[in-house]
Amino acid sequence: MDTSSKQPSGMFGFTIVWLGQIISVLASAMSQFGLTIFVFEQTGSATALGLMQVFFMTPFLLISPIAGVMVDRHNRKMMMMVSDLAAGLATIMILVLQSLGILQFWHLYLTAVVYGLGMAFQWPAYSAAISTMVPKEQYARANGMMSLVDAGPGVIAPLLAGALLPVIGLTGILTFDVVTFLLAIAALSIVHIPQPKKTQEGEQGKGSVWKEAAYGFKYIFARPSLLGLQLTFFIGNLFAGIGMTVFAPMILSRTDNNSLILGSAQTAGAVGGLIGGIAMSAWGGFKKRVHGVLIGWMITGTGMAILGLTGGLPIWIIGMVIGALVIPLVNGSNQAIWQAKVAPDVQGRVFSARRLIAWFTNPISPIIAGTLADFVLEPQMRTTSVLSQTFGSLVGTGPGAGMGLILFFCGLMAVLVGITGYFIPAIRDAETLLPDHDELTPAAE
Repeated sequence: MDTSSKQPSGMFGFTIVWLGQIISVLASAMSQFGLTIFVFEQTGSATALGLMQVFFMTPFLLISPIAGVMVDRHNRKMMMMVSDLAAGLATIMILVLQSLGILQFWHLYLTAVVYGLGMAFQWPAYSAAISTMVPKEQYARANGMMSLVDAGPGVIAPLLAGALLPVIGLTGILTFDVVTFLLAIAALSIVHIPQPKKTQEGEQGKGSVWKEAAYGFKYIFARPSLLGLQLTFFIGNLFAGIGMTVFAPMILSRTDNNSLILGSAQTAGAVGGLIGGIAMSAWGGFKKRVHGVLIGWMITGTGMAILGLTGGLPIWIIGMVIGALVIPLVNGSNQAIWQAKVAPDVQGRVFSARRLIAWFTNPISPIIAGTLADFVLEPQMRTTSVLSQTFGSLVGTGPGAGMGLILFFCGLMAVLVGITGYFIPAIRDAETLLPDHDELTPAAE
């Protein structure tokens, strides 16, 4: 008996999954905030914080092409559950060590590897599922809702975590995180997620695991517009990754490890992202979606540059709101382009490949940021040097000023990334150069 017809589907089913995710991400954001404070208090090092990202991102990127193949080959609901389960196991490992009183910062590097492996399945599975769960005209709305999963919980998570840490401790926050992973899996279990229809492009990509993994890259490189869009994110993410790695340690250095101020700045960014996500859900973005990508990069880069300026919490709030406000527009517009242009039965592979291209620099950008901050710019900006005399009026001097300088210049480079896209026809005209996937020829039965 087919029970799928009795399960919630369409936008209603998607909303159920979305609710499970937003609750789970709220708890995960609280855990991440608490662990950031934990590591910085133990080490006082921007490099140590950056290494957490390296240990998460490296296995994530290495397994992503294989994860994309698994998403296309197997039931996408199951793949989504696998990703949530892996993330939950990583949190349980941290919870056990913390409960026993033996948690060390280097333990987080090991659990970051497990978390990264699980998350490699999540994004292509969820992104590809949207293409089959909701109609094409609802892609932008659904992506706007997914952007709220990133931004919404962050509105209260940092302040809530900062307030609860002294009361229930890191152990209590991690326990809440584990419970919400179970809720997210339960939400997935009750909805119907259709498998994609087969297309000729999907049939062409069949073969061994390695051939199918390579097909995702082949698909992108054969289409200059898709490649151009991903190179935009590759370069933009390089500078964003370098800049935002030092954001938390910059504020902690400038405020004598004041977690409330850090939480306030992060919450301001989350409010901006929440507003942007709500606007994207209602508006759907520019009719020509590439405007959302390129203009968005210019605006978010401006916000990042502002973060590096001297002025304290008011400046950080302004920078975070400006930068985060347009992130749903950037990601939602880009996502809608890819969901409309790429055949659904190869989206797992293609989306994994595009994520690897866009995030390829992520494992090294924290190392670049941490090294520049700890060994070059922080020492220079704490003494009378050419750098401190030249840029001191912009970013200040003393602890945190070197990291502020990194944020300022990385923001300017992100602005340049958006401007450059308008001078490259393959990027600027991507939507007219590529056909929608529903115009492609289906595979023969």
